Amino acid sequence: MSDHPAGSVDFGFRQVERGEKAALVRGVFDSVAARYDLMNDLMSLGVHRVWKQIFISDLQPNAGHMLLDLAGGTGDISFGWLRRGGGPVLLSDINQAMLSVGRDRALERGFGGEVSLLAADAETLPLPDRCVDRVSIAFGLRNCTDKAAVLREARRVLRPGGRFLCLEFSRLRVYALGPVYDAWSFGVLPRLGRMVAGDAESYRYLAESIRTFPGQQELAAMMQDAGLGRVKVRNLSGGIAAIHSGWRL
Repeated sequence: MSDHPAGSVDFGFRQVERGEKAALVRGVFDSVAARYDLMNDLMSLGVHRVWKQIFISDLQPNAGHMLLDLAGGTGDISFGWLRRGGGPVLLSDINQAMLSVGRDRALERGFGGEVSLLAADAETLPLPDRCVDRVSIAFGLRNCTDKAAVLREARRVLRPGGRFLCLEFSRLRVYALGPVYDAWSFGVLPRLGRMVAGDAESYRYLAESIRTFPGQQELAAMMQDAGLGRVKVRNLSGGIAAIHSGWRL
């Protein structure tokens, strides 16, 4: 059972009113949008690039399949899908600043004709039922207010036989590394954020949001509750990150 006050949700280690979180998260990503890839490099020591390649392989790009890339931001997953022969992409993000970076990068890479942009809340997608073959969300689910609603929407827009995959920071399984990981997350990372981006607070929130995100088994159970089947978890780097996958059967 949650011990949070009624109507409140996590924003890092703080509790805020449910209606406030989206605007607070938007402020974080407005601040970091221009340096988002650098932020991910700092948070993961560059390993996020390897995780994303594994994630894209697990999506199994196919020219006959359409990908909905939720919280797609700067487009890493969308572009990786296309480079590996995947079909058309709907790149979606609630944050216009992030989506603008994604649009510019798509044009720079020659993907303008294969990528459509959608400014939308992943909790209430303006899309018909059963319209895409793959739904991905990479390092975005933890920033959503109602994660269960995002999972239900992902299942709703998938065609039968379609697959949902989530890449997210998760629970470390190598417990001896815990003190080092905490020192990096809460000591070093905010300082780097201040030095590199002039913004320690956004980086502190991002580190805290990892710790308040559901662990591997809890998220798997949430996916099953949303109606996804054959749910699997794949730990990466000892559980620092994990890929969760499930099918619309």
